[in-house]
Amino acid sequence: MNYAIIAAGEGSRLAKEGFSLPKPMVSLHGEMLIDRLISVFTRNNAEGIYIIINEESEKLDEHLSGTYTSELIRLTRKSTPSSLHSFYELLKTVDQNSSICLTTTDTVFKEAEFKEYIAEFLSNKEIDGLMAVTTFIDDESPLFVEVDSENNITAFADKNDNQTQFISGGIYCLRGKALQVVTEAVENGTNRMRNFQRQLLENDVKLKAYPFSKIVDVDHMADIVTAENFLKEENEMFVTAN
Repeated sequence: MNYAIIAAGEGSRLAKEGFSLPKPMVSLHGEMLIDRLISVFTRNNAEGIYIIINEESEKLDEHLSGTYTSELIRLTRKSTPSSLHSFYELLKTVDQNSSICLTTTDTVFKEAEFKEYIAEFLSNKEIDGLMAVTTFIDDESPLFVEVDSENNITAFADKNDNQTQFISGGIYCLRGKALQVVTEAVENGTNRMRNFQRQLLENDVKLKAYPFSKIVDVDHMADIVTAENFLKEENEMFVTAN
């Protein structure tokens, strides 16, 4: 299983609130967001971890280059206009015949749920995409995900006109036809991940939703506290269970 991390954003909202480092270097309980993702992916049988950062993120570049020497980590340095374009650049370095799990650097989730999510995707060969969704809405512009009774995705919407309970969690497992659409989308001028997801449905790519109990996006300083409390709850549940 290959993993990809989009860490090329500027983190402008955090910067305006006083955070001086690139967003992937936000720490939760002493561990940077980027390091947490790498650790989680490594524990979930990563064959390769592909990361894209922007050309201005010198401190992040120094951290990654100085911390990880394994061939498991493949780093691309390129500034892009959107997350979709970042994904497009990453795919140039990945075997597109393989399966890929993509996420942005600011997604915070329960590792146990993530492990089950990966297992479900690898076992279900009938789909080309398994999209993480959540009912936890704490986003300024959520992407609503409409599903049928079997959690097959039927639509992606900017407004919740059909009263769906799910929004996109920003984690995408993709293979086959879904990966082929990335190049087509970018070269046809598509410029946002949500529009790419709509194009997947237009191309009859079979997508299913996989519900997570909660996924936190770290966009503001207050989100750091929310994410740390969330991870603390997960750790306490693990300790209690064992």
